[in-house]
Amino acid sequence: MTISGKLAPISTSFTLKDHTYGVLRAAILDMNIYDDATDLRLDERSIAMQLGISRTPIREALVRLAQEGLVEIVPRKGAFVKRKSLDEILEMIVTWAALECMAARLAAERATPADLRALRKSAMAHSDEARRGDYEAYGRANIAFHQHILDLSGCSLLRTTADGLFAHMLAVRRRALTEADRAIRSVGDHLEIIDALESRDPDLSARLVREHTMKLHSHIAETWPRLEQAPQEREGSG
Repeated sequence: MTISGKLAPISTSFTLKDHTYGVLRAAILDMNIYDDATDLRLDERSIAMQLGISRTPIREALVRLAQEGLVEIVPRKGAFVKRKSLDEILEMIVTWAALECMAARLAAERATPADLRALRKSAMAHSDEARRGDYEAYGRANIAFHQHILDLSGCSLLRTTADGLFAHMLAVRRRALTEADRAIRSVGDHLEIIDALESRDPDLSARLVREHTMKLHSHIAETWPRLEQAPQEREGSG
């Protein structure tokens, strides 16, 4: 992996390994990991040269990222960004739908009028990105919309549990939004969800959020190929 963009300076309040972890995690989040053309290998030597550091903090960061499920360390082959199988992706989407469904129910009851105005303002501001086909920008705005609903639930455990799925949900949505006019459809769904929240209808809010996420589930189940075989496994055992 080659890290693009300007690297953030190391803050005196963070250790080198913390900074290295943050840089690698951010770089992984920027990757389109479900694009077959993406190189998922994480070359310690190359990363060390780019960052101007030894390989020790890189290895420590990779172990930490592996514990989070973002990286897979394969003996004698190296480290790779982890790409979930199709079945794992579908299970992840179902789990996200359950979490956000409950969050929407709570948000309809707990969110303040100012909270909902901010949600609508953000959704409207990013709708043009979908219409322009700026899928990278809209992909991030899209996942931020769903995270916002989790926040408005007032239940921190819902948000932190969903955060464990964040990196892969971002990557999955990034790819799916480029397919079958899903970005444009997403904008319409979001506005309907906001309408339900503003009407203080917990049942409708929960149903619309669930249906919205399960549309993603159906699309992927019907159109995506099997992803069980990781790139490092296809390269052979040598």
